[in-house]
Amino acid sequence: MQLSIAGWISEMPKAELHLHLEGSLEPETLLRLRPDLSLDEIRAQYRYDDFPHFLQSFKWVAQHLRQPEDYALVARELFAALAKQNVRYAEVMLSVGVLLWKRQDAGATFDALAEVAAEAPFPVRWIFDAIRQFPVEDAEQVLELAIRNRSRGVVGFGIGGNEALGPARRFRGVFAKARAAGLGLTVHGGESTGPQSIWEALEGGAERIGHGIRAVEDPVLLRHLAGRRIPLEISISSNVLTGVVASFEAHPLRRLFDAGVPVVLNTDDPAMFHTSLNGEFQIAHRAYGFCETELKRVAENSFTFAFDREAARSARIRC
Repeated sequence: MQLSIAGWISEMPKAELHLHLEGSLEPETLLRLRPDLSLDEIRAQYRYDDFPHFLQSFKWVAQHLRQPEDYALVARELFAALAKQNVRYAEVMLSVGVLLWKRQDAGATFDALAEVAAEAPFPVRWIFDAIRQFPVEDAEQVLELAIRNRSRGVVGFGIGGNEALGPARRFRGVFAKARAAGLGLTVHGGESTGPQSIWEALEGGAERIGHGIRAVEDPVLLRHLAGRRIPLEISISSNVLTGVVASFEAHPLRRLFDAGVPVVLNTDDPAMFHTSLNGEFQIAHRAYGFCETELKRVAENSFTFAFDREAARSARIRC
């Protein structure tokens, strides 16, 4: 019997490359951690009017993760959910910049996460994320922790947050140190601001661009991304629900793909955007007419552009 497209997508091997751990915290799980809150109060924080509102909600959610055990619980549930979708490799972003801002023990937190990751049914790698609107010195601290934990599955360094308040050019020195240490570099860019943000990330050495949807406004940039095979980590539901794209119909995924830019589908913050990786592939099929061959190419990109390519390649072909 022929599978439905949803069934076919579910069985297709996939990898996640742009996924924030904190944003995978389901409202029901947060209620278990903080029973003094109400489910209605929590769910209200999972609705956004615009991108700054989302950042405030992300901060609110992260503030309720107070112990290493809280982070471990979130990771355990995330890995189980990914395994059910036939995700065979994941690079998970940990907002170490937020951990430091909360004055929590980032080392103890990562100890707990590394222990959970070791038990996952697929390879888990980590990207330590700094907050771009914070001082550059804070990003240096995040990078130091990333370098210290390279042997424990940390493969990348990145910056997220408010592009307008923290242009990538401020972090070129940090980026250079990350690359010299052998870490992959992924930078959020062209999400809430224009193509210049992407150019600055590339000038700093970014190997992947988080979101990058505003590249569609710059033909020269599109040719550069396509010619250099620089992937964009696309999260459709995220872009629509934060308002950086007006509607699903207006999303530029198809135009980016047709321009030859390598794209990877991701969930960004799956709980906070009420989505799953399978769901993002279904949207690509339903809303933009991606056929099975095209969906397979996008899924293959997620393995091709992993920072630990050997682990990703081995995971992809496992039985």
